[in-house]
Amino acid sequence: MLTKKSAAGIGIGLVAVVLGTFFLLQTIMTNVHDVNDTVDVGKNDVFQFDAEKHYHELLNVTGSSFHVHMKTPSTGLQIDKDFQKQVSFDWYSLENGQHFINITNTGGSLLHVTGKLEAVTNPLIFTSHIIVISSGVLIIGMSAAFSIRRPKGF
Repeated sequence: MLTKKSAAGIGIGLVAVVLGTFFLLQTIMTNVHDVNDTVDVGKNDVFQFDAEKHYHELLNVTGSSFHVHMKTPSTGLQIDKDFQKQVSFDWYSLENGQHFINITNTGGSLLHVTGKLEAVTNPLIFTSHIIVISSGVLIIGMSAAFSIRRPKGF
């Protein structure tokens, strides 16, 4: 028979396992980041992310005038020039590595930056979800063990 404390411990452990698993699956499945930014006059918008080979990237910039500085790994896109009105970038990563995009508003109106950037997720986030799941399993195990035989002092 479960005591109230053991049942509460098992419930807390189950919540940790379920939430950790949900967020772990969400992290694994979603690596596309939707971009929908507005850049004020004289300000800039910077994107820096890691992408694997063959990831598809799409970025549209609309405004009166702006400067785009873009570096992709290997012999990919290397852009450092001024644009007027609108520009669209649609590319595939040629190599694994870091992409750097800096968009500076040099005009007299707001810039609108939209697109989809596919990036590799941070391994520390993945590890933190695994830690939450294993902590939940540990809580469940200890709570179940306490319900079978109560240790001295508890």
